[in-house]
Amino acid sequence: MTATHTLTQTTTTAAAAAASAGGRPVLRKVLWALQILLAAFLFFASALPKFAGQADAVKTFTEIGWGQWLRYVTGAVEAAGAIGLVVPRLAGLAAAGLIGLMGGAVLTQLLVLEPAWALLPAAFAVVFAAVAWDRRAESRATLRSLSRVLGR
Repeated sequence: MTATHTLTQTTTTAAAAAASAGGRPVLRKVLWALQILLAAFLFFASALPKFAGQADAVKTFTEIGWGQWLRYVTGAVEAAGAIGLVVPRLAGLAAAGLIGLMGGAVLTQLLVLEPAWALLPAAFAVVFAAVAWDRRAESRATLRSLSRVLGR
């Protein structure tokens, strides 16, 4: 019974992925390339320096004024989002979560740090929104599976 359920679930997820691609293989490939590039940037150029206590990261979070704990939380969210972006089943959900992080980054840049730098996280948020939209069928399937596991 479990094997049949797993096979049905896998088939449903594959069908959802094909439906969300909707005959747009070029768009899907472009988004995958952007996802991989942004995931690498988020993980290696943004999260790791925060975890390592790079001087620039420490200085930036000192200027923000909320303490260094926020640097670790932000790094953890970036690392988790980067990993999620390259897992097909999680990519849409990761992108949606990263939109929130980028919104916070835009506000922080505008209100506390350097307003001109708000354009970078805003541009990232636009790409994440495109990924979340393109992966909405997979996201729904993942959330349905999760709700079944949790018994709701």
